[in-house]
Amino acid sequence: MYRNVVGLIECGVPFAEQARLMKEVGWEGAFFCWDENSDNAAIAGCIKDAGLFLQSVHAPFGKMDRIWEAEEEGFAEQENLIGTVRGAAALGAGLVVMHAVIGMERVAPAVQERERALVRFGRIFDAAEEAGVVVAVENTEGEGYLDAVLAEYGHRKNVKFCIDTGHEMCYNRSRDMIGRYKDNLYCTHLNDNLGMSGDKITWTDDLHLLPFDGVADWAGIARRLKNAHYRGDFTYELNLFSKPGRHENDAYRAMPFKDYISLAYARARKFRGLFDETNG
Repeated sequence: MYRNVVGLIECGVPFAEQARLMKEVGWEGAFFCWDENSDNAAIAGCIKDAGLFLQSVHAPFGKMDRIWEAEEEGFAEQENLIGTVRGAAALGAGLVVMHAVIGMERVAPAVQERERALVRFGRIFDAAEEAGVVVAVENTEGEGYLDAVLAEYGHRKNVKFCIDTGHEMCYNRSRDMIGRYKDNLYCTHLNDNLGMSGDKITWTDDLHLLPFDGVADWAGIARRLKNAHYRGDFTYELNLFSKPGRHENDAYRAMPFKDYISLAYARARKFRGLFDETNG
């Protein structure tokens, strides 16, 4: 398909205006982050009213550690995510992107954690299958948790992998996650980064810069996607705001939103050119 997709951003510009400007400068589709305290139907409506297609929904991830831990709270988060996939389906989104865990200190689950959480993930994936939704789990911190989920459920047609190129650089120490999970690769969260600022992974390194504003090897990313026979959309997950103590995104925040989203689209077209020129 190779359509260009970008995420709505919490930045003070109304979603309806964001979507209108995205369509105006050339974007084809959009996604948004699901929030049980927001009017998700209205947000999806903004995307569709602007003439964009709703490519996906990003599931809440701030409590994903609970899936692996406390019984009562873990069950509550399971039900929250089941509600997300069903809600996404009701709005016409056939794809939900999900994290496997949250927590910079996490490496791999203990046996008890694994057994408990995989039952919960199974229930989420069952609900998604019933709703006609694909769930793509993305690379973040805690690669062992992603490994556990895909090892158990990656054979299912509705359980896939989403590559986040920025996360690969700062959370996965620039290891080739595209090649590692190529058999499950289904979608992308494309963004640039500066890699790791120290020996330990930290969320403040997760910058979500525009492509070609960091140190990512975009020709290499294009080649790796080609080698994995990627056929999905090019979806960009970007951030206008700098992390605490950082200033890399400040210039974006200073720009009028139309100028920013137009520049982002120009970078997307540049990457598409690289991809088209690459021999897998």
